[in-house]
Amino acid sequence: MLRFPCRSGNRDLETVLAYRKFQIVVPHAIRQALGIEPGQRLHAFRYGDRVELVRFRPLAQARGFLAGLDSRIDREADRV
Repeated sequence: MLRFPCRSGNRDLETVLAYRKFQIVVPHAIRQALGIEPGQRLHAFRYGDRVELVRFRPLAQARGFLAGLDSRIDREADRV
């Protein structure tokens, strides 16, 4: 495992290996910091020239996360 300072703060940048079946292992420090558990689902998507992993959260967990948000917007007179 290679570690060297990352320009975006005090985080470490870690290099991982893609195995023959294109599997990778998320480094322990990253798993621990993000609270990733064994068997947990992650979304993987391409963003430019990199792959990003985002924790999967069921839609039911999103319920109420916008509570208190002011949903009033100014509308044009012909749209009321």
